[in-house]
Amino acid sequence: MQLDLSGRTALVTGSSQGIGLAIATGLARAGARVALNGRRAEALEEAAAAVRDAVPGAEVLQVAADLSTGAGADDAVRQLPDVDVVVNNLGIFGSLDPFEVDDATWEHYFQVNVMSAVRMLRAYLPGMQQRGWGRAVTIASDSAVAIPAEMIHYGVTKTALLGVTRGFAKAVAGSGVTVNTVIAGPTHTPGVEDFVAEMVGTDGSWDERQRQFVKEHRPSSLVQRLLEPEEIANMVVYLCSDLASATTGGALRADGGYVDAILP
Repeated sequence: MQLDLSGRTALVTGSSQGIGLAIATGLARAGARVALNGRRAEALEEAAAAVRDAVPGAEVLQVAADLSTGAGADDAVRQLPDVDVVVNNLGIFGSLDPFEVDDATWEHYFQVNVMSAVRMLRAYLPGMQQRGWGRAVTIASDSAVAIPAEMIHYGVTKTALLGVTRGFAKAVAGSGVTVNTVIAGPTHTPGVEDFVAEMVGTDGSWDERQRQFVKEHRPSSLVQRLLEPEEIANMVVYLCSDLASATTGGALRADGGYVDAILP
């Protein structure tokens, strides 16, 4: 398949590491001009260097802004007024006793995980509509449909993103713009390494521990391992291409078969 994004500008939020960085690298490999986003300029500089190392000649921009606030989102749009592709990857997670999650924590999770995506869709979709082409992809999680008892506050925000995506897809219907969600399964990132250590300890090799984590805490996974960020990125790059023009308003799974359902 020819996944050619030459001449397109793509913004990937929360892309200084992990899944976001893998997505940005994949989009650059497909020819896109890629804008990385995060709060710390120094982290973005390191991420940009990593993209250029992986894709020699890649054009990489850096948009330092905190999208969890309205002011931060406005700052990002000032730095990058128009994009052809926006990937809402920014998100936080963590395990907490559900009875100990206070209002401030719930609010913080909603601002980071949900409202950051709403702000980017609201800012960039109208321009895509006017130009007659655009791609928006939001990264959700298996936790959106299989709420984990130790992360209710996280799972609920990812459930909300499914509704946000479907609604905005309807708002741009017939315009040549597609809006989709990718339901990512348990994935190997620096943050997840810490989470695995919290859940199963630090004894043994990483491969042993991550497989123990999946077996004990995510037993419905059909691949029986954590996914790698590049595996999520592959799905995203396809959805951002011309070849995915018939797919919109969808929640597509790149979850290793974790969600026990026949439909996507």
